[in-house]
Amino acid sequence: MNPSPSPAEPVELTVVMPCLNEAETLARCIEKAQLGFQRAQVRGEVLVADNGSTDGSREIGTRLGARVVPVTAKGYGSALRGGIEAASSEWIMMGDADDSYDFSDSEKFIAGLRAGNDLVMGCRMPRGGGTIMPGAMPWKNRHIGNPILSFLGRLFFRTPIQDFHCGQRAFTKTAFRRMELKTTGMEFASEMVIKASIANLKVAQVPITLHKDGRSRPPHLLPWRDGWRHLRFMLIYSPRWLFLLPGQVLGIGGGLAALLIYFLASSANLETLGGLIVSCACAIAGAQTIAIGFFTKVFGLGEGLLPENKAFTRIFSTFTLERGLILGLVLFLAGLLMMALSGVSFAVHSFDSFLFKLIAGSTLLVLSLQVIFSSFFMSILGLKTTTRRPPDPGAAAG
Repeated sequence: MNPSPSPAEPVELTVVMPCLNEAETLARCIEKAQLGFQRAQVRGEVLVADNGSTDGSREIGTRLGARVVPVTAKGYGSALRGGIEAASSEWIMMGDADDSYDFSDSEKFIAGLRAGNDLVMGCRMPRGGGTIMPGAMPWKNRHIGNPILSFLGRLFFRTPIQDFHCGQRAFTKTAFRRMELKTTGMEFASEMVIKASIANLKVAQVPITLHKDGRSRPPHLLPWRDGWRHLRFMLIYSPRWLFLLPGQVLGIGGGLAALLIYFLASSANLETLGGLIVSCACAIAGAQTIAIGFFTKVFGLGEGLLPENKAFTRIFSTFTLERGLILGLVLFLAGLLMMALSGVSFAVHSFDSFLFKLIAGSTLLVLSLQVIFSSFFMSILGLKTTTRRPPDPGAAAG
């Protein structure tokens, strides 16, 4: 056993293990972590962040020389945050206490930290050089959940990480505080990678081997529920993909289709009228979705949740309240004109022209009100953004 360093010997590395009734495997994890300290020649401590165990896990940790820190707030993320904050060292490694990760092989993580990286991610997936032992990961996690979520993470946040959800990773305490992690559940794993990308931290990954865990009970992870929580968190932190791009597809596609039908349709039959109504509805929905994307981005900037982005900054500085009001007024007048023309068509019994102009005029009036009120709302949100010192421009998320 490798006892905790004395007060005269500052701790270089803390291994934090979240724990909830892990008596079957905790001892092996602690012993492997202590062996890892010897192999890497670092002064280390094992910290068990206990989340309310009732099976003797705390006593096992204390007996083997680990420091046991009770964390009352429930959840994987809560346990880890409590343990990380209590760590004595600047370097921290985290990993599950179910014996699926080999803590004795910690040298590669420490080498990554010594090389100046802020976050060193383990990679279990073969595409990143990792190894998954038979029975260590369910097929739906290995072939569906993890690949899809990791791909979306790389796409949304421009990070090279191949395994977003690997539970074994190392980082500096300074970097941890810069990330300002908030989540309490399993999405903590995604949040760390996303926030590291947003904060422009230096990130590396190292291949590891995932072993079949040593527990006789089912894992705490619920694949479908926790997978959705990971996806939800990614979308919330990427308004570009959640709002702006879908809004552009709806708005531009609906607008172009409406123009083609309006100018090229020869008569107002059920097909053309239905197509025009659906196209105009898509254009309106797209405009509203784009507006919500801008609201989200401005709010995120004001609260420090999202980084400054050069392209968005240019758009925001160009699309002032006054210009938005002018655009809204132009659309409003165009809508009024179209409604007047529809009245003329009705008076001369040109019902095809009447219906087309009525739908077009109504759409323009709705869009004008959206633009006017969205401009006011975005200007209100922007009051805080303009007084906040922005992070580094050109950051990853958007």
